Amino acid sequence: MLKILLPTIMLIPTAWYVPSKWLWPTVLAHSFLIATISLTWLVNSAETGWSHLNPVMAIDSLSTPLLILTCWLLPLMILASQNHMVQEPLTRQRVYITLLTSLQIFLILAFSATELIMFYVMFEATLIPTLILITRWGNQAERLNAGTYFLFYTLAGSLPLLVALLLLQNSTGTLSLLTITYTPLPPLSTVADKLWWLGCLMAFLVKMPLYGVHLWLPKAHVEAPIAGSMILAAVLLKLGGYGMMRVMPMLDPLTKELSYPFIVLALWGVIMTGSVCLRQTDLKSLIAYSSVGHMGLVVGGILIYTPWGFTGALILMIAHGLTSSALFCLANTNYERTHSRTMILARGMQMLLPLMTAWWFIASLANLALPPFPNLMGELMIITSLFSWSWWTIILTGSGTLITAGYSLYMFLMTQRGPLPAHIFALEPTHTREHLLIALHLLPLLLLISKPELIWGWTA
Repeated sequence: MLKILLPTIMLIPTAWYVPSKWLWPTVLAHSFLIATISLTWLVNSAETGWSHLNPVMAIDSLSTPLLILTCWLLPLMILASQNHMVQEPLTRQRVYITLLTSLQIFLILAFSATELIMFYVMFEATLIPTLILITRWGNQAERLNAGTYFLFYTLAGSLPLLVALLLLQNSTGTLSLLTITYTPLPPLSTVADKLWWLGCLMAFLVKMPLYGVHLWLPKAHVEAPIAGSMILAAVLLKLGGYGMMRVMPMLDPLTKELSYPFIVLALWGVIMTGSVCLRQTDLKSLIAYSSVGHMGLVVGGILIYTPWGFTGALILMIAHGLTSSALFCLANTNYERTHSRTMILARGMQMLLPLMTAWWFIASLANLALPPFPNLMGELMIITSLFSWSWWTIILTGSGTLITAGYSLYMFLMTQRGPLPAHIFALEPTHTREHLLIALHLLPLLLLISKPELIWGWTA
């Protein structure tokens, strides 16, 4: 564990002491090295499922894919931010890199924590760098409003979790993930127990976000700089799913009765956010709302608490992390050239940037879950497990899939096809940096097709 964590921590002094002309290349090379070394975690030889154990950290087949995704994204965020950060004063560039690195440190500690309280502390700590990123480097004057939404939604959801965890510590005497599954829990029957169940899950449902408590997400995404959008879509939303998977075994008897309204909300959210996407004019807002829809499926898959649901949820989380991050990067390359996120003002890009259109096409197809992408595998597993739980769900999931296909194609056609607007006549050509950035998102996605058991989680 430490061979990843210590180099990541050392990135911070590196960012502050490297000469200005070497700042971005050095940090990029260093973080790529960390990302490459993290791939060794995929080889899990332990029979118990837990490996790389030390007193406070360990990894198993559930946290490994998410940890590797976290490490993989830091170099990509640095690649994506390079262009619009170069004009800033040097100190601000160093602060920016420090924030991204600290975010990765907190996320590694959150995903590998064996104690639930440590997980909670790191879960909350990720708020601070994200908030600074949104409020300091956001695009519009709205960014303070977006930061406030982000902070208050996530804090209001996660304070009950702290109380719930302390109560659990009080009644069982342990919060270690290694032993808590074997600890006999008191019979959960009173109203207070039901509130405790809600307290355990609410923080994660807000983070996911569940439809109904999702209003912070589009605001945060639209206002955040590109690195903020990438880390939000790809990893921070997955913290919610990971936390739910960790606490679900403790909530077992109550979940059967209490999870109905949340599953209904999640699946209704798939349809509603899809319908919202069909009417969006703002490109980043469209991609943000599509995240809410995909995470709705993940919530449904986790709450029915079956092995297939869990596996489908994990696969969809990883696949969605890579896909939506790639889409945000593509939206950002458009924005850096046209300085507008409105799709009607920046269309017909295929005429000017034909190679970018190929990347748009692959990313849009991955977003609508076309075979053979892992997105399809995750969605199919969740849809079949929901169908075996109750056949009524097929109406919601089926129409949700159709709407997803609709808005993904709408997004592709609006940005790439059609006549070029009169005010766009000379655009900067695409750079190798941008093609490398998108390739490093979409190639892992395509390679996962050949060995999907790497991201199957416990079922493997």
